[in-house]
Amino acid sequence: MKGDYMFAEERQKQISSILNKNGSIKVNELSEYFKVSEATIRRDLQEMENRKILKRTHGGAVKIDITNFEPSFTDKKDEKLGEKLSIAKYAASIIKDGDTIILDSGTTTLEIAKNISARNLTVITNSIDIAEELSNNRDLELIITGGSLRFNTRAMVGRTCEDIFKYFRVDKAFIGANGISAIEGITTPNFIEAQTKKAMIDSANKIFIVADSSKFENVCLSVICEIKNITSIITSGEVADEVISDFESRGVDIIVAG
Repeated sequence: MKGDYMFAEERQKQISSILNKNGSIKVNELSEYFKVSEATIRRDLQEMENRKILKRTHGGAVKIDITNFEPSFTDKKDEKLGEKLSIAKYAASIIKDGDTIILDSGTTTLEIAKNISARNLTVITNSIDIAEELSNNRDLELIITGGSLRFNTRAMVGRTCEDIFKYFRVDKAFIGANGISAIEGITTPNFIEAQTKKAMIDSANKIFIVADSSKFENVCLSVICEIKNITSIITSGEVADEVISDFESRGVDIIVAG
């Protein structure tokens, strides 16, 4: 029994080494490499997931890198612009006349604001850039939250901002995120900003996470919410079939725009 345990421990160390080198692993490949059954490999991956070493996917696993690095609004503005435009156009298309919506601060949600064509909307936002973009749109009522301005993300945050959402119930919220993981949930580097996003989610009937494909399998320091709390993820770019299957098995639709 001890020998079996020690072998499993050594095998898991080697699995971790392979994962760190390649970024992802497959059950069938590991089974052939170690000359053990796929059931044995799946048990290894389950144990390693329990210890937060990796995240299992359909047919394998990917590594988890927890980060508190936060790119600035300026840094992100022109990054993956094509993907953001695809996401924005789809998101804007599901905003209907008369809707009440929340637009989170961010470069992708700013593109949504630029593409809104629906009328008689009520839009609540904590973004000074979105507020400026929509300030001349006569087809909507614009509500701007108070709060403290974060220079890095140009978002209004803090208790004053969070409290304003207690007074509203909206149809749809469009929320940005830095990390999307079926296991770890929706995450972002900054704790205060995560709390503001939580307040938005608590005020909405339907919650749409809007983020390009690079955010999948990322895990950041601060948890916004669990996967079960969202309606759909609107993304664009290359998303692996096993990732889509993993989320759909947990009741979350992934919409790949464009």
